[in-house]
Amino acid sequence: MTAVPGCRHQPTCPSADSADREAARVVSHHFEQGWALLCNGVLQFDDTGGLLPDGKIVAPHRPLQTPALTSTA
Repeated sequence: MTAVPGCRHQPTCPSADSADREAARVVSHHFEQGWALLCNGVLQFDDTGGLLPDGKIVAPHRPLQTPALTSTA
């Protein structure tokens, strides 16, 4: 993992080329447009797709299935 230039968070945000890039903190969010800019320069879209700082596209990657919540009432 490479260092994120300008990141002052502790622990440091993951870089745009790391597998956990989406764990970086949100710098700017535009709900009305459906995207957020992360600290590592990644544009994260509401459909779970993204755009890396070098222009590479990250295809949407929704979870296949979420486990059902059970009630203990």
